[in-house]
Amino acid sequence: MSTNFIGTIIEESLASKDILEKIKITGKKAEKVTVKHKTPWLEKWTVLKVEIGADKAAKIAEELSKRLESAHNWYADFKNDDFHFIVFRNKIFRITRASKEQYAQAQKYGVSLGIPEYQLDFGKK
Repeated sequence: MSTNFIGTIIEESLASKDILEKIKITGKKAEKVTVKHKTPWLEKWTVLKVEIGADKAAKIAEELSKRLESAHNWYADFKNDDFHFIVFRNKIFRITRASKEQYAQAQKYGVSLGIPEYQLDFGKK
């Protein structure tokens, strides 16, 4: 049996927050945004630590990809021991955790959207 997925969603990245009703939130922390974050439209963001059942992970990823706001490029991600979902607006990467190639594809896609490379450090998390 697969274990639950653990991950992070930035609350301000969501155009529609109704999806949060379907996700177990295990932690919440407001952080001041700095120039390095490259999100000058925000003064702070709220980092949500989440837990998603293995049986719901693919469906939640699909719903999240439709609910990330479209004015800016964001991603959310969650993983278990075997797989890592990296969710962009209208694009989902379901990565086998051992695959450096799959991580590289997700990182390349994120960089192409203008997301700072240091924020796309998936393989080291």
